Parts: sequence; C-alpha cells; structure tokens
Amino acid sequence: MAEDNTSFSEFMDLDLDTRTCNGVRQEKQLSASQRRCYSLCRRKSFAGFVASTRNSSQEEGDSSWCCCGQTFREHSAIHKHVARTHDPEIQRLTQDAYQCLLNQLEEEAETQQLNECEAEPVDISAWIPDTRHISEEQLQKGPGKVLLYYRYCQIEDPHVICAWQRALCEKLHLTGKVRVATEGINGTVGGTNMATDAYIDATRSHPLFKMEKDDFKTSDGGAECFKDLRVGVYKEIVPMGMDPDVVSYQLAGVHLEPEEFHKEVEALLAKADESNDTILLDCRNFYESKIGQFTQCLAPSIRKFSYFPDYVDQNLDLFRDKRVLMYCTGGIRCERGSAYLRSKDVCKEVYQLKGGIHRYLEQFPEGYYRGKLFVFDERYAISSNKDIISECRYCGSPWDRYQLCSTRFCCQLVLSCPGCRQDGRTACCPACQTKGQNQSQTSGPHHKEECECTEGRPRIPQDA
Repeated sequence: MAEDNTSFSEFMDLDLDTRTCNGVRQEKQLSASQRRCYSLCRRKSFAGFVASTRNSSQEEGDSSWCCCGQTFREHSAIHKHVARTHDPEIQRLTQDAYQCLLNQLEEEAETQQLNECEAEPVDISAWIPDTRHISEEQLQKGPGKVLLYYRYCQIEDPHVICAWQRALCEKLHLTGKVRVATEGINGTVGGTNMATDAYIDATRSHPLFKMEKDDFKTSDGGAECFKDLRVGVYKEIVPMGMDPDVVSYQLAGVHLEPEEFHKEVEALLAKADESNDTILLDCRNFYESKIGQFTQCLAPSIRKFSYFPDYVDQNLDLFRDKRVLMYCTGGIRCERGSAYLRSKDVCKEVYQLKGGIHRYLEQFPEGYYRGKLFVFDERYAISSNKDIISECRYCGSPWDRYQLCSTRFCCQLVLSCPGCRQDGRTACCPACQTKGQNQSQTSGPHHKEECECTEGRPRIPQDA
C-alpha cells in the first residue's frame, strides 16, 4: 500500500466498527487514503473471484468462465454476473483482505518497535539466569509443559522488558507469545520442564513483577505447542480495544477463589428455574465456550474480546441490578472486562474467578465446568473431564476437537469428526467446502475466526 502513502497510525486511528469495514456505512466513515486502500482491496477481491471461475480446461486462446451453472465467454459478461450475483461474497472477501492488511501493518509496526528496542542496547544480563549447570539437551529434550501467566503492574520502559524476555526465552529454547505494555506483561510459553522452571524463577526474580510461583498456570505440553516465539510491545496486554488509562485493571471486580466461585455457582444452580438476580457470564469468544463452559452460563456469541465492551453497551438491561459472576481462561480478560462492566454502574456486584477456568479445574476437575478448555496454541484444547458438549459440524455426532478450515478464503476453526473428514468434509461450512473444491489453494495469511458461514451471526448479539 506504499503507493497510497497510508501509514499504520492512520489505519489504527479508526474505531472498531470502521476498521472492520463491515458494509457501506462504515466505508463512508473512512478517510480518503483509507477509502483508496479499501477500494483497492475490493478490486483485488473482485478480480480474484472472477479468476477463480476461469475454465482451467480451456484451450489456448479460448477464454471462458463457469459460475452458477452458466458459461460466460465474454469478459464483460462474467464481470456483470459476479457484480450482480456475488456482491455479498465480494464484500466478505474485501473485509478479509482489508483486515489482513491491518494485521500486516500492525505486525510491521511491532517489528519496527522491536528493532528500535534492539537499536538501543540495555544491560539485561543481571536478569538472565546462569544455566551452565543445565545441559542443552535438558533445555531442548524431555518432558515439558506450557506456562500461562500475567501480571498487571506499571512498566516505565516496556521495550527493555521486551528485550529481556526475548533473550530469556531464546536462551531457554522456549516458544510462545509474550505481550508487554506499560500496564504489565502477559505470556504463554512452552518448553521442557527444566527450561520452564528456569523461566519461572527468572521472571519471579525481576523486581517489577513481584510474582509467586502459583501465578504461573501449567499444563502438559512443550515447545512444540507453538510455531515460534513472538515477544512484542503492545498498547494492551490483552486486546480489549480500550485505552488502559481509561479502563484500568485497578477497577476490576471482586476476586473469588475457586472454592468461593464453586459455592456461588452451586447456589445459583440450586435455584433452578426460579427468578434470581445472578448472571454467570463467560467473557470468552464463541468458539471457546462452544466446546466447554460452566453449566447455565451466559456465553455471548462474540468473535473477539475486543467486541466485549460493545456487547456490554448493547445489553445493559441484561445486567441491570444483577450480581455478575465472570470467568475466562486464566483470569486476565476478567480483570479489565469486569472493570468495564463496573464502569457502567448498572450491576449490584461484579465478581470474577481468580485464576480463571484453569485454576478452577485444578481443584474441581469434575465440577460445574463441563467439556474442554480452549487454549491459544497448537493443542487448541485441554481437558479435565470426559464430557463432550459440542458436535460435528456435518453429522451432528459428539465431537470437540478443532482443526483449521481447509478453504482458501476462510481458516476458521471447524469441528469435523474423523468420519466426515475422511469423506472430505474439512471446511467449516458447505459453502466453503464447495468453494474450496473449485479454487486452487494458495498460501497467505488467514483469519481463523472469519468466514462466510458466520454471516448469520450478528457481530454484537442482543441477549437482553
């Protein structure tokens, strides 16, 4: 997009609705340079769609296109057909391409930040542990685990912490992702038991964080659970899309230990269908709660945590004069999610599960949380009970093991059982399956949560 001289900051200045370019109304809100980029994405998406209908079996010099059971021999004819008949698909492809561009620009900005960090050498040796007593084999081979942790605290220079964390992870041969911001640190990394133990000790030893060993949640795994190592400086340590100075973790709800939360849920369920003043709120994404959740919870069908504030705003009456029990995977989303809910001043009380589902399952593996716990790595899920609460997308049989959609324009997570996958049903929906069979597969970035089969689900559900 260099020819349009459009900077990353111009894109990121958009509000959430505008950035997704979800329809003509949002497109009109864009600046001139942003409209040019969006239009370019639309032209490329249109051209790509037309190209996908080209008859690959045609003889040299004989051009024809096949679409909707019709054959078109004039270039103008296929263009008119696609414009009149397939505008919704073009719209979705354009949104994907535009969002992909935003993600690419964001990654470039993060890389630039990291380069700037590396360009100003800082002595971080005091925070790097001496591992001479540990062999390279112990750091790279053998049983391992995945760590999940976060710490909200004031960090004056996140780039220094970023450089230290990168050097630490590389020395210990860890993979995963660590987000650093002025509001704190959030990480999930995998490696051998020896390497992850050394990582915990090193991170705890830093004077900024004041962490206990119990602040690190663990599960079976290792470095193979992540494709690579990514350490960067961000605006937020969990992407809610709200300025941390406006909605601070310091305004979070009351933290309940797993035992206390268990008793609250038990009391809620004891009331059965009686009218009550308590809501059990899952603040994760729809694909997470789909395979595992607390019994009788409210699980909003939102695609990203950054949609959570809009969900609260559009469903305020649902929370009015209610006690809210919130939970998420490890607790971090509840910190600012509960703070945002409290800022609306409509709830009686707001509580959150300390340590999240992860800690709850350690104490209550057969408690009120049923199904799998979704995790953001190559495992996709971990389990503590045998319940399967979801089903195969195609045949409806019980199934809860995600895999990526196989279609070019959609890489959403899909639940397809072994039998259906063996029959070739590997896409997230029949429409994508058909399109995937007709289009050549090319490499490139995808959006795991987006696909045309989600069109019927509103961006912000109305549950009030």
